[in-house]
Amino acid sequence: MIRRLLIVNRGEIALRVVRAARELGMQAIVAHSKADADSLAVQQADEGVCIGPAQASKSYLNIEAILEAAKDVGADAVHPGYGFLSESPDFARAVKEAGLVFVGPEAAIIECMGDKAMARQTAIEAGVPVVPGSPSAVGDLDEALAVADDVGFPLLIKAAAGGGGRGIRVAANAEALREELPMAQTEARTAFGDDRVYLERFIERARHIEVQILGDGERAIHLFERECSLQRRRQKVFEECPSPALDEPTREALCRSAVALAEHVDYFGAGTLEYLFDDTTGEFFFIEMNTRIQVEHPITEAVTGVDLVREMLRLACGERLRFTQQNIGRRGWAVEMRINAEDPERGFFPSPGQVQRLIWPSGPGIRIDSCLFDGHRMPPFYDSLVAKLIVWDESRDSALTRAGRALDEFTLEGFATTAGLHRRLVDDPAVRRGAMDTGFLERWLESELASTESQSASVKEAL
Repeated sequence: MIRRLLIVNRGEIALRVVRAARELGMQAIVAHSKADADSLAVQQADEGVCIGPAQASKSYLNIEAILEAAKDVGADAVHPGYGFLSESPDFARAVKEAGLVFVGPEAAIIECMGDKAMARQTAIEAGVPVVPGSPSAVGDLDEALAVADDVGFPLLIKAAAGGGGRGIRVAANAEALREELPMAQTEARTAFGDDRVYLERFIERARHIEVQILGDGERAIHLFERECSLQRRRQKVFEECPSPALDEPTREALCRSAVALAEHVDYFGAGTLEYLFDDTTGEFFFIEMNTRIQVEHPITEAVTGVDLVREMLRLACGERLRFTQQNIGRRGWAVEMRINAEDPERGFFPSPGQVQRLIWPSGPGIRIDSCLFDGHRMPPFYDSLVAKLIVWDESRDSALTRAGRALDEFTLEGFATTAGLHRRLVDDPAVRRGAMDTGFLERWLESELASTESQSASVKEAL
């Protein structure tokens, strides 16, 4: 049984875990940087403990400081949230060696599934389809060119230790591959301390679909899929559950493959398997696994009624899965809009500031995950996510309509956000039809920019 849980994260996910822990009778302690000392997560926790200055490298990424704090507050378990050290096998291993429970999978599983090339090979062994490409990391140009001869162009060059859309380049031909490969290796080494890269066929109009799973080390279940195709610079912006692209036979096959891979590695905890779906052929391909809770987990909770964070904590306490696959149903439709402190009118330039006036939307089917409050000053040191607006309704069309109403109610004064961008998106005809792929949003933004510039030019001519 976990009595005192140390939450090593910040923002809305730290608050999310605080709430789940307290609902299970655990004492929630938030490990925070000096910049986050007055955060809502710290205010709502049973206790807060400072682990260092604002710089993440000296606080949220400082394993030694975190373990010292865990010892000082008498914690018996650690929840890493997402980001920071959540997918660090070294951190998971250090927590266990310190005699604490790590709320997540074993270090060996994080190591296996967090390494993109290794995860790809593991999927092949489990009989799960992967995007045609190199079976493992490529060592040099000759090996890369041999893969290209077999797979064809264009190719994605991906960092084996990458994540979050980072460390990815596109090679359209052999000349581009010669140029991009060493640059990709250098970028991977700089960003991740690991210069290994692997190659995949580039599916130009692919959809990004992921499957949520829970496992207890022996058995796994899925909680259906999420569509995450609306992305900017390979960072998710808007997600929905379920995907409008899948028919039921494809959905069943996709989700079944995720369970097969999770059980193949004896997966423990909450995890997400990410796939590319080719609309033109109906094929799906595994690309990577996230061995942690996802930012977009609330839409799965809204549609299935399962509290994923509480289930993570129950599993960490030694309980077995409480559900069979037959217990997991799906009701209605949910969307999540990531509201960031960025100004879309200025190229999404970060805009941290102080909350001067805040009105959250409310009503049936509305959920807000956020650490904002009146007077709160956004620290400029971290990710720009300030809120997640989650909307549920009985159908996709009604969920999008409700999302528009919720965005109309949302008021935040003090700094710019992406809420207005989401308001335009939910009314877009293509989004309404579900006609999306991973490049849609960037094309849409370019179109909006071109339209704005054209209107400005017309006004100038008229003057």
